[in-house]
Amino acid sequence: MKIGTRLPGFARDIGFEGYCKWLGENGFDAVDTPPLTAQMARTCAELSLTIGTCDVRGGGLLSNDAAQRRKALNALKRDLTAISRHGGTTCFTVLGPAEPTQSRAETFEIFEKVYPKVVKHAEKVGVKIAIEPWPGGAPWYGNLGCTPESLRRIFEAVPSPNLGICYDPSHFVRLRIDHLRLLHEFSDRVHHVHLKDTEILPEKLYESGILGESYSRTYGFGEGWWRYTIPGEGVVDWQVVVRRLQEIGYDGVLSVELEDHHFWDTPLLQQEGLIRGRDHVAQFFKGGVL
Repeated sequence: MKIGTRLPGFARDIGFEGYCKWLGENGFDAVDTPPLTAQMARTCAELSLTIGTCDVRGGGLLSNDAAQRRKALNALKRDLTAISRHGGTTCFTVLGPAEPTQSRAETFEIFEKVYPKVVKHAEKVGVKIAIEPWPGGAPWYGNLGCTPESLRRIFEAVPSPNLGICYDPSHFVRLRIDHLRLLHEFSDRVHHVHLKDTEILPEKLYESGILGESYSRTYGFGEGWWRYTIPGEGVVDWQVVVRRLQEIGYDGVLSVELEDHHFWDTPLLQQEGLIRGRDHVAQFFKGGVL
């Protein structure tokens, strides 16, 4: 396994190449990319960085509008082809509706029609798809693939091994889902891993319940009673997670996804958060070696 990152805020200021240089200088092994280009692939090769996941364009793919779906499907197919051509192996996607108020049941009906075509193309070009388990924004939480109930339906509808998950325990913690049990159930579907944690705040939970804060926002990247954190500052036992990943034979990239109120305001804080998150998880690798 190798540890990399998704692109944090300060990467926008220094550009993809500048950020990759920072990763190499600070001992990271991999990077998740925007839609992969030939230049990005060359940059990664020159700096000996493994490509983790590659973002794709998929907005509108699960829309009720057939024309919008066709346009999104064509764009996604082009991105999958580019990933394969430039040496990437895994795309990162969110199964979200075009309209946030669309019900999950309605979105799934569209998914059943559209996603077999997506996965067929992914199989053709040799690319895996990793579903992000972010549930979507409040108050609708309309995304698919965020719960065992949803994942079972997804993999029943599209059983191809090219379709899998980005295992990110932070989302399951905030949804009160047993993240270790989920890892066990879907172990053969883990195509990527995000290193992000969640802190549960009992006092905030008492004040506003799971509805979240109504009149203020104490933390960025949270809803009052919970907040995302770097690994080691939330409730996830990363030693157990790493052990389970090793047991199932996962040998891919683990990417620090920085969404932490305390490590966000400045580039230096973001850099500190990325390094601290990596170091917390790396200590649990066998022999201390990645």
